[in-house]
Amino acid sequence: MSNSPAIVLSIAGFDPSSGAGITADLKTIAAHGLYGISCITALTVQSTQGVVETHPVAPKTVRRTLEVLLDDFRPQAVKIGMLANQGISQVVVSVLEEARMAHVVLDPILKSSSGAMLLDNAGISFLRERLLSLADVITPNLQEAEQLTGVPVRTLQEMRAAAIELHRLGARNVVITGGHLDQPTDLLSVGAEEEPQEFPGNHITTDSTHGTGCAFASAIACNLALGRPVAASVRLAKEYVSQALRQAYRVGKGKGPINHLFRLDLKND
Repeated sequence: MSNSPAIVLSIAGFDPSSGAGITADLKTIAAHGLYGISCITALTVQSTQGVVETHPVAPKTVRRTLEVLLDDFRPQAVKIGMLANQGISQVVVSVLEEARMAHVVLDPILKSSSGAMLLDNAGISFLRERLLSLADVITPNLQEAEQLTGVPVRTLQEMRAAAIELHRLGARNVVITGGHLDQPTDLLSVGAEEEPQEFPGNHITTDSTHGTGCAFASAIACNLALGRPVAASVRLAKEYVSQALRQAYRVGKGKGPINHLFRLDLKND
């Protein structure tokens, strides 16, 4: 009998087009050879063309789901994505603090790429006050880092300043993703007094970019679950997403998903 794989818990919204959220997280976890379990925080009505509606799950249902899962499993890492509102955010913090979970990766999803709000204002305030300090790693993009800190984040130097501010707010390890920079560079800061580490990349020509942030954060959680250090986990996650972008295929009429399962090399008969 083979050894059981490490377990990663995804707490996120449901994207029925499978480009982001729970379904994308589970594909990413499977691609790393791990076992994914999940707690849905919100149902969304969306496709590759954008988010049409969001319907948060009742906080008591989120709590009960997490309690039942954590009574049965002991995840080696947790990835947090869409939280929808303050009530759900409070439940997630309460349960994870009580469970003393290790390797919590927070992808602070505030707004969809199509402009739909995915966390209410009270939830954003709570995220700043409580969730940032709970997570081992946070992975905001430029816009999310700017909204969380209140300072402009459009250049690599401004990313460094934002990382310092996020540390001041309680964040431990900060990865600001810079996919929209002229040269896409992610910045890892492990402390306000430490020199940040840069992970440069190249622009990849594809229209299938939906869910890159979800996959990146989930891949970091997977690598942490496998016992790798933070910097190595960030580097490997970036390599995974870059390859998933290179091997993405066209589905849907809008911004398609990356190819989460490129490592399986599946081909039609």
